[in-house]
Amino acid sequence: MKLPGDDTIARQADEHLVTYQVKLPQKVVQRPLRQVAKRLAMALLLLVLTALIVWVDRDGYTDNSDGSVDMLDAFYYATVTLSTTGYGDITPTSDLARLVNILVITPLRVLFLIILVGTTLEVLTERTREEWRLNRWRAALRDHTVVVGFGTKGRSAIETVCATGLKKEQVVVVDPSPRVVDAAAAEGYAGVIGDATRSDVLMRAELHKARQIIIATQRDDTAVLVTLTARQLNRGAKIVAAVREEENAPLLRQSGADAVITSASAAGRLLGLSVLSPAAGRVMEDLIHQGTGLDIVERPVTKAEVGLGARETTDLVVSVVRGHRVLGYDDPDVGTLELTDRLITIARVSRGIRPVPGIRPLSQE
Repeated sequence: MKLPGDDTIARQADEHLVTYQVKLPQKVVQRPLRQVAKRLAMALLLLVLTALIVWVDRDGYTDNSDGSVDMLDAFYYATVTLSTTGYGDITPTSDLARLVNILVITPLRVLFLIILVGTTLEVLTERTREEWRLNRWRAALRDHTVVVGFGTKGRSAIETVCATGLKKEQVVVVDPSPRVVDAAAAEGYAGVIGDATRSDVLMRAELHKARQIIIATQRDDTAVLVTLTARQLNRGAKIVAAVREEENAPLLRQSGADAVITSASAAGRLLGLSVLSPAAGRVMEDLIHQGTGLDIVERPVTKAEVGLGARETTDLVVSVVRGHRVLGYDDPDVGTLELTDRLITIARVSRGIRPVPGIRPLSQE
């Protein structure tokens, strides 16, 4: 899975087969050349600083070749000292020079070596650090949303849900393409590279602790297998799946999907509506796009609305959700509104308005 930035940890489910990779979003890191240049600059700064310290106290040093220490000798001494070469041809002789070597130059030597081997240390500690981040992330992740397939459908679905207040940290993307998961990680989502029909891949997405699952794969048969696997791992999660062909929708429902969206027929109906009435087509497209103009939202019944008819509320009510049933506003079974009902309404959403608690878009269902 992925935090923005990108570090990859490959695990093996069997001897030679890598079944998934986990990527977590991270902070953007500097380019390698820039990092090397920065460390070289720090090393040179320490070298110059050490040479200046020796030059200031040059009378406390003895050069075995000519007895005196000039600027070149100071840089020479700084170089062989910081690199721990230590030829011994220039040595501190006064008490002050020796004290400065103990308290100042020795710590500078240690810092110099740390800078030079910093890249090696970073490589050695990277895996441990990433493992710690993954373990911490997994421990904290629950009631999240798993998105299987981050193509046009999956991306649009999660953008709609996030527009209502869901944090990106609560989204995990599963896709077999490393490029797609990299793109998801760049947008701030955690991601798992792997085949979502495999239970071990979905387990790495912590699907067994997820609250809702969006399945937007490219193939209908893949969507069926993913739905079956997901329902087996998580009996209580809400599963919403997309299929291309309407004839496959019943199979998705039998596999455990709570809602099935037929993308091909939905697009076809919108095209047909736009031909018959371009204005009606624009209205429907406006309803589909979350956060612009008109939105379909679901909200609870207020105490003031209890006992009223669906058409007596101030909002334009489309349907009433009562228990597990979705009733039309003019359905005789609706009668008067109850406190436990939820209303599906059409509302105008102003740009920049934050989501209201208890109100969510119909697509989130």
